[in-house]
Amino acid sequence: MKKTSVVIFAWLLTIYCAAGQDIIKQQSPFVVKGFHLDLRVQVMTMDALKSFALKLSKDGINTLIMEWEGTYPFEKHPLIPNRYAYSKAEITTFIKYCTSLGIDVIPLQQSFGHVEYILRNDRYKDLREDQKDFSQVCPLQTKQDSLLFTDLYTELAATHPSKYIHIGGDETYLLGHDERCRLKAAKEGKSKLYIDYIKMLCSIVIKLGKTPIFWADIALKYPDAIKSLPKGTVFIDWNYGWDMDRFGDHQKLLESGYEIWGAPALRSSPDNYFLTQWEKHFKNIRDFVPAAAKLGYKGIVMTSWSTSGQYSPVFESEQEMTEEYAIRHVYPISGFNILIAAYAESIKSAKPLDIESFITNYCKEYYGFDATESKKFWNALKIAPYEIVHGKVRTPVPMTIKQLLDSTQIAAGILNNLHPQNNKEEFEHYRLMTAIRVHYLQFHYILETVNSPAFTVDQVAGVLQELKGMMEHGERLSAQFDELNKNYLNTSELKQEDDLRNIRVRLLYDRLSRNK
Repeated sequence: MKKTSVVIFAWLLTIYCAAGQDIIKQQSPFVVKGFHLDLRVQVMTMDALKSFALKLSKDGINTLIMEWEGTYPFEKHPLIPNRYAYSKAEITTFIKYCTSLGIDVIPLQQSFGHVEYILRNDRYKDLREDQKDFSQVCPLQTKQDSLLFTDLYTELAATHPSKYIHIGGDETYLLGHDERCRLKAAKEGKSKLYIDYIKMLCSIVIKLGKTPIFWADIALKYPDAIKSLPKGTVFIDWNYGWDMDRFGDHQKLLESGYEIWGAPALRSSPDNYFLTQWEKHFKNIRDFVPAAAKLGYKGIVMTSWSTSGQYSPVFESEQEMTEEYAIRHVYPISGFNILIAAYAESIKSAKPLDIESFITNYCKEYYGFDATESKKFWNALKIAPYEIVHGKVRTPVPMTIKQLLDSTQIAAGILNNLHPQNNKEEFEHYRLMTAIRVHYLQFHYILETVNSPAFTVDQVAGVLQELKGMMEHGERLSAQFDELNKNYLNTSELKQEDDLRNIRVRLLYDRLSRNK
């Protein structure tokens, strides 16, 4: 009798716990709980991708938007994949793995702006809006555009079971630039130029039995034209900490009747290797996620940009481009677990994230810190998050480069004096990011000296000695970076990222060396 009672009790407890888990899951105001991965630069190894997907699934993420760009192995267009492209088998296996985790993988194929990696090839030159800026297709090349993106969407649809295809559509800054487009825009308005092309892309997606998704920023500029898009189209309203009407009349989007998802960011401008605005991203999560819930958005997607999406071309002649380089790389996503966890926590309910409490709890659970240590950690992360532009610190209150450097050195000291009991490797990313920032600011302090009108050739030897020390220190930082990210990025990418971070120091050293 006692044994039967124990069995029944255990059975009831199992049902109760399962029901409790369902209730917890239902607390989230969002059906789609997504994460966006940008593979334009910093292409993750396949093992790293799978590990990341597993982490996301444990955090309650059920949707992954993959911006494959040149890493997708398009077969009908072999010039598009780059040297880091995955095989079709790898893509298929990864998607099956994500499906087993309960994650829907949505492909993102930029199809209007941000298509430098396609249009740089002469095969697609007639599709360009401009023959020097290859970032955008001409929306009036309807037949050729349609053929290209039908091919690309068809291949993506074949490997992605998801009901969605994301067509991009953001930041079309060259809209109306081409002479033909300018004339149409003057006659019918830029809104028609934009919306007609988006409608064409949507129709391709719909014919494939899929639902089109696109970024809402440009559509917000032309709210009267929104309703002409196919029913079922999904808008993603991305907001990284600004006013809701930044791109246009936000109320018109809400009144359109279309499904809307929201999108905050955990890496965005002006973040780069030398600056991460931690507090800005935490506040973005705190403010925008509950705002999206209150507005009735069906989904939320955390974006994470590896670069700005703008490129610096190198031309071999006035008309021929040799190569293009992504502007503004950021520290790899391997160093942002705390923000990912904050996002995962924030989407569990419609309440704003309590940043201070979250950080205290995270630090206690992951690093074994007490409340005092957690506060020191948080203060170190958010110390003086200012960028330098044209030799000046961009800040609300006047600050010199030396003051910014001193503040960051204080932050580095705090982090170095904290001793995590657990997850020590994760914590090393914070130390390294701060050390890289100190190194960068030391260089800018030297730049300030050499750009002063008072700088003379007699001072060159001393500056060269400082720069030599910086280059040696830069190599040590690169060794740390490689060790922390060796299973995350390809070996050749690690070297490329190291070179990018250190190039300005070496160039200045080489320039001044002629005066020795």
